[in-house]
Amino acid sequence: MTQEKKDKQRSSVGYGSTYTKGMQSDLKNGIGNAAVLGGQVWMISPDKKAKDQNPCIWMQSGAVKFKSCNNYYDCTSCKYDLGMQTKVGKGNQISWQDAMRRRPSLARICRHSLTHRMENRACAYDYQCSTCDFDQYFEDILSSRTGSRPFEMNEIRGFRLPVGYSFHHGHTWARIESGGFIRVGLDDFSMKLFGKADGFDLPLMGKELDQGVPGWGIKRKDNLADVLSPIGGVITEVNPKVRENPETANQEPFADGWLFTVRTPDVGSTMKKLMKDTESLDWMNAEINTLEEMIEDVAGPLAADGGYLTNDIFGALPQLGWSNLVRTFLKT
Repeated sequence: MTQEKKDKQRSSVGYGSTYTKGMQSDLKNGIGNAAVLGGQVWMISPDKKAKDQNPCIWMQSGAVKFKSCNNYYDCTSCKYDLGMQTKVGKGNQISWQDAMRRRPSLARICRHSLTHRMENRACAYDYQCSTCDFDQYFEDILSSRTGSRPFEMNEIRGFRLPVGYSFHHGHTWARIESGGFIRVGLDDFSMKLFGKADGFDLPLMGKELDQGVPGWGIKRKDNLADVLSPIGGVITEVNPKVRENPETANQEPFADGWLFTVRTPDVGSTMKKLMKDTESLDWMNAEINTLEEMIEDVAGPLAADGGYLTNDIFGALPQLGWSNLVRTFLKT
């Protein structure tokens, strides 16, 4: 029912450990550390060569031995960074900037390269980031306008569901990006359900959205649909590619087809209200079941290969009713 592109994945779990798929027998034989997630047995084992995926700039500079970033690289609001800067001011700690200045000139790379947010780039401002034009450009423009791509994708009966994204029951997704802002879009199910959009009625920059309240809309000929916002916050960027070419959202809903980015004061609490991992897979299966029942009511039994579940379900079966689909799946 759910197919993963990678039969056997090796990835980091925290720092210094990896996991691989196991079998039920591994739970009893006592070899390694076994855990069950979503019905799948995972074998977790120490790995001295494992590297942290989200290294703090204080660790990367060598100022501290180990620290993983837990604030989405938003250093200005990081309590750890504030505490370390206080220690530096008292003379009890070397700053990450001074630690970098001790390196040979060719090894003095930009802080965004240190934290793996971009390829290696030399620092030309002696780590005076507040005076660096590139630093401001990267934080305010480049990182927010450049959508990242899913590193792994689940496929459920013809519909894609990426790993590492959070979902709202109104078929929108949200993902925390480096810097602490949240990128938002419509999921693959909604794009295939309503087909190619003629346009999106997207909010303007600076507008404040409320979680679970209609925040924008989809247009297709004479049909309009309101969409619930998966999160609350202030719009910081709207995707110009989607404005110019709405089909981008259909082609790459989880990558270049993102709709806008949002800043919110409490990222953690906001994202906890959304579905992810096993919960989102179960929800998507239930939504597909509901859709198939609706299709059978108007078109008869589906073929074994899914029948009408194409890239434009409404276009193939307009008798499903635009308003009915909007009410059932977008919850508006």
